[in-house]
Amino acid sequence: MLLIFGCSKEQNAKNMRLNIFVSILPQKYFVEKITKDKANISVMVLPGASPATYEPRPNQMKSLSNADLYVRIGVPFENVWMEKISNANEKMKIIKSYEGIKRIISDKQSFTQLKDNGKCIDPHIWLSPNLVKIQVENIYNAIVEIDSKNKEFYTKNNKQFLTEINELDKNIRDILKNVKKRKFIVFHPSWSYFANDYGLEQIPIEIEGKEPSAIEMKKLIELAKKESIKVIFVQPQFNKKSAETIAKQIDGKVVEIDPLAENWIENLLKVANTFSKELK
Repeated sequence: MLLIFGCSKEQNAKNMRLNIFVSILPQKYFVEKITKDKANISVMVLPGASPATYEPRPNQMKSLSNADLYVRIGVPFENVWMEKISNANEKMKIIKSYEGIKRIISDKQSFTQLKDNGKCIDPHIWLSPNLVKIQVENIYNAIVEIDSKNKEFYTKNNKQFLTEINELDKNIRDILKNVKKRKFIVFHPSWSYFANDYGLEQIPIEIEGKEPSAIEMKKLIELAKKESIKVIFVQPQFNKKSAETIAKQIDGKVVEIDPLAENWIENLLKVANTFSKELK
């Protein structure tokens, strides 16, 4: 009986998984690439919800009591909830996956996340493959610190994922290299880092985190006509009304692209192909 119990205990230890929380779906993809089947990964912001205004559910807060790691990414809801998240489990390690990343700062309140000096930080760093490599290294280091006995396994997976990211970057550059129109209009300014990486220019409809005024709408319509822009990009987490109004005025159309899709590589390739098709 003792032998059986001993084997069972050893097997349970071997099968134990890390419990990791992340803020948004793309982060789940990053963590899964490193941990494979060695972690249970929970996502705080549920599909269809906005990371700017999300409020964690009671069952999510309760589940934090079993978490080994929380991976921050710098989205606005974290600023409001991080103290409560931390207090839910004092033993849980919390990391900033944006450590070492120079984030875009704006004087305009376009990202609903303020610094102490009143300026705004663009949190959409997961939409740049080059910046994701930094995030992945930060996540990898935290996981190895918690579960050092599986370091070799995590290291192999991490290297493989970084290779995949480099390949993704190359593929996106190939897809977008012949795009003639480099400016695009989008409702919420999610694509700044992506645009910077690939020589595009994002023009947001949203002004200081709000719907545009009639005067601002008129200026956007005039700009779209001047630049021969015929497509307005939106994301499923936001109202499409303003985008549809502009599209109607320019005899254009509204096209949906999702910055929060879970399959990160597949989604960025899809977005790149959409830009290539629509920015002719």
